Amino acid sequence: MSSKAADELERIFSADGKLAAILPDFRPREGQLQMAQRIRSTIANKAVLIAEAGTGTGKTLAYLIPALLAAHKVIISTGTRHLQDQLFYRDLPLAKAALKCTLNSALLKGRANYICTWHLERNLQNQRFDRPETGVQLERIRQFSTQTQDGDKAGLTDIPEDAPVWQYATSTRENCLNAECPHVGECFLFAARKRAMEADIVVVNHHLFFADVWLRDEGVAELLPATHTVIFDEAHQLPETAGLFFGDNLSTGQLLTFARDTRIEANIHCKDFPALSDSCDVLEKTLRDLRLPFGTDTGRWSAERFLQKASTQLQICLDALNTVNAYLQQQAARNPAIDLAWQTGGRFAEQWTRWQQHHDANLVRWLEIFSHSIAFNATPLSVADIFSRQMNEERSWIFTSATLSVKGDFSHYCRQTGLNETDCANWDSPFCYAEQGLLFAPPDMPDPNSPSYTTAVVQAALPLILANKGRAFLLFTSLRAMREAQTLLQKSLKQKEITILMQGERPRSDLLHQFRTHPHCILLASQGFWEGVDVKGDTLSLVVIDRLPFSPPDDPVLSARIEHIKKTGGNAFMDYQLPHAVISLKQGAGRLIRDEHDYGVLMICDPRLTDKPYGRRIWQSLPPMQRTRKPEEAIAFLTAHRSG
Repeated sequence: MSSKAADELERIFSADGKLAAILPDFRPREGQLQMAQRIRSTIANKAVLIAEAGTGTGKTLAYLIPALLAAHKVIISTGTRHLQDQLFYRDLPLAKAALKCTLNSALLKGRANYICTWHLERNLQNQRFDRPETGVQLERIRQFSTQTQDGDKAGLTDIPEDAPVWQYATSTRENCLNAECPHVGECFLFAARKRAMEADIVVVNHHLFFADVWLRDEGVAELLPATHTVIFDEAHQLPETAGLFFGDNLSTGQLLTFARDTRIEANIHCKDFPALSDSCDVLEKTLRDLRLPFGTDTGRWSAERFLQKASTQLQICLDALNTVNAYLQQQAARNPAIDLAWQTGGRFAEQWTRWQQHHDANLVRWLEIFSHSIAFNATPLSVADIFSRQMNEERSWIFTSATLSVKGDFSHYCRQTGLNETDCANWDSPFCYAEQGLLFAPPDMPDPNSPSYTTAVVQAALPLILANKGRAFLLFTSLRAMREAQTLLQKSLKQKEITILMQGERPRSDLLHQFRTHPHCILLASQGFWEGVDVKGDTLSLVVIDRLPFSPPDDPVLSARIEHIKKTGGNAFMDYQLPHAVISLKQGAGRLIRDEHDYGVLMICDPRLTDKPYGRRIWQSLPPMQRTRKPEEAIAFLTAHRSG
């Protein structure tokens, strides 16, 4: 980077610079400036950079300012749709205003986020729904579709984004008619893609990026040839996200949607051929029956374990799918929608058969059983080779997050992504953790695998919760432990005027709103709240983590990766399991101190933190807080800082 460019960044990030002029609370941060300088140099040289920036560094502006100054086409990908909206509607306009920048920007989401007028009208006409309220909600969506400019379902706030009704108002890759759709001229999805093609800065999310680049479905692949720079924020999520798309995935939910859509088209275009509609009903029933033997069980299963239990039922489903496809083939010439359904059904049957017969040594077959569906997956043991092939000299690639290293060592992340010769940099948080935070490891905790462990966690945390009058996150590594803790806490806090909130009982945004606005709350949560949650001030001053976030040893993907690492002469625990747990733990711990005025206690209950040799490596990777084993010191820290 030239001295002129360096001077320009120094002026922008200075105490009286362009950012300070529009941000009342702006303060110069050496780490933020250094990160911006490194990123600007990376962009200029079309290089690759892995950049870890601790909480409070200001990494978003540290990459947005150089990206805007470069005046080239840039794709910015972040971890979730929520963060995508925050980046596009808050951070990006702020950076553009500071620079008086006139570059065009666009927000592009996956197709499931945009209303499909054609499917909406089809399903309103059909009126065959599983829930009585669906018809009312669908009519509300129709009204919204006539008022919205972009068709983004996030704009309809009175219907949750994960509500089942949306499957009747959006399209899928399999049922989209593309150019043959009668509503193509008013398609919200195509309009969003067109805006992205014309924009200089395009904000996407990781799922969209990988779904498109490897499935060529969502519009990003068309953007890449003209893109100078790709920036991944929350880049620690990339290896897992990439694994979903480098592999093979099919769910009974997709097949149920296929059966429903095909029946609708059959009733419209093939009324004289009732066998097609009837076969869709049979397929739906067999798919639902496939889930029944598992009762209330959820979680990940190996393919072998599943097939031992349900191979006959699986074959019945495949036979029913093949029957639908045979009838579709006979009727395909009658209408483009029927022809599309035939092609989709054939692709599904081929995919399902391939999953059953997979013998690729580099793939692990497994399933995830949900409350109402089953997802069939074939995941690569490693995405490193495939991932690294995407990095080329035609553009710059920047990977940034608050959690990419283990004690400053990036080797785990580099191995996962295949970026082994990549430039890496780290900037510590500017917060004074030694004064703002206290790490409390309670004494005399039982083995985390003991049946009484969650009871011991609640008993150890309860005095701190009471002393703090709530204002706590309790983060668990399993849903079962979270629910058990809720039952225990309801009895203990019944008369204490502390409200208990729990993940899953309401939409995430509602839970966070109530937590922020109610004076004395505790929130019990699992993986969904370990990252991407920002609660500042006295509202949250205690974070309790029940155990170190090691993946369950019976997880089929982890088991296969452990075996693969062992066969290649590696140490699975030190090379994979421990670094993975450390990065996850850093994310959970990062919920506590979000501002230079915050304070709080981080309570990690797992005795392995202090009893095992590797425990030292774990806590040395955490923010440099004071440490104690004495509950009275933790309580004193909370009461000394609490304002009310």
